[in-house]
Amino acid sequence: MAHENTPSGMSRRELLKSTGKVAAAAALAGTMVPAVHAAEDNTIQVALIGCGGRGTGAAVNALSTTSGPIKLVAMADVFENRLNSSYQMLSKRFGDKVDVPKDRQFIGFDAYRKAMDCLKPGDVAIFATPPAFRWGHFDYAIQRDLNVFMEKPVTVDGPSSRRMFELGKKSQEKNLKVGVGLMCRHCDARRELFDRIQDGQIGDLILLRAYRMAGPTGHAFTGPRPDNISELLYQVREFHAFLWASGGAYSDFLIHNIDECCWMKNAWPVEAKSSGGRHYRGDYVDQNFDSYSTEFTFADGSKLYLEGRCIPGCHNEFASYAHGSKGSAIISTAGHAPAKSRIFKGQKFVDSDVVWAYPQPERNPYQLEWDHLIEAIRQDKPYNEVERGVEASLVTAMGRMAAHTGRVITRDEMLNCEHEFAPMVAELTMDSDAPLLADANGRYPVPQPGLKRLEY
Repeated sequence: MAHENTPSGMSRRELLKSTGKVAAAAALAGTMVPAVHAAEDNTIQVALIGCGGRGTGAAVNALSTTSGPIKLVAMADVFENRLNSSYQMLSKRFGDKVDVPKDRQFIGFDAYRKAMDCLKPGDVAIFATPPAFRWGHFDYAIQRDLNVFMEKPVTVDGPSSRRMFELGKKSQEKNLKVGVGLMCRHCDARRELFDRIQDGQIGDLILLRAYRMAGPTGHAFTGPRPDNISELLYQVREFHAFLWASGGAYSDFLIHNIDECCWMKNAWPVEAKSSGGRHYRGDYVDQNFDSYSTEFTFADGSKLYLEGRCIPGCHNEFASYAHGSKGSAIISTAGHAPAKSRIFKGQKFVDSDVVWAYPQPERNPYQLEWDHLIEAIRQDKPYNEVERGVEASLVTAMGRMAAHTGRVITRDEMLNCEHEFAPMVAELTMDSDAPLLADANGRYPVPQPGLKRLEY
């Protein structure tokens, strides 16, 4: 289900009452942060960490919630131009809901701390940086008693998954509300379809199929580094190109289809075998394969088949399907939204066999996930999606590693794999070397299935 129970702990109201004590202690220590609130009120303050398109979109959804006053008060990024662009757009659209003067606009790898220091306990931090930074940012948010919205994926390898599972437990112990950007779980149509599948309307769920087949997406196809940017900043900017930063195209793009299929199954796969390859690469230097084909196996032996491709000029499809012993279903039919979920009496997706279809139009799941998070904060309802987000990220990494190594990979093997892409990520500064180095020709190591047991 979309929300998981957490133990009862300190409520937002109790956290707000402690704000005065926190401020007094900070004053005594000579570490007062910029003042961004007056007396206690109902306003939820937000800090945006990662101001690219993904983060700006999350801020739009946050500021569009209607359950009470909300305000953006701090922003952080490693690229000043991205922060400036995001600030200008948000200010123009939301007016005084955006209160981020220059002294609360922070640049650098430590900017996330400065932005969160502008919040009071019970406020919200948005994490929309590349996934490699997620665990470090989340750790600091927990120390600061902040609620969190974090974009997916939330981990990219075994060590970061283990770390995030533990951090998730700590956030539950503190009764923090945490949303994860797998917004399909908040889609009304998919939620009703899930209930119908669990009620047995298509019988035993035997097979799931998922497709994300399109041309070049995001930074999946990346050319050589230009001379006017450091190696580290180049890799952060083009994060889809590098496995350490994002898990690559597989983790970042295919996770939604994997997650919504596993949701319908109400289980996570225990094993993956996969293939893929690089085809018409030209001058592109990223680490991605252009195509991926994965068979996931659940504990009961049923399967999820996943097809991913980023090649122009080919058949495009962005959809997920479920097949049961008594019928079949369309989980999603054309991307993330609208889902247009339907159930059919047979295995052919033809109009004459439709027995249920979610009525149109559908509400926007990107907005719904924020409405649900903010309502949970205001009403102090249990709300923590960390464990589910880590499971989805881990299973996705399992399929990716299977493709990149040519081996069958189990969930337990992926979770306990000691290879960490960027163990030094929490210590990066603007002057640091990148976690990945290019060769003399400006090329980066790529997966070699059958030759290497690790991804590179």
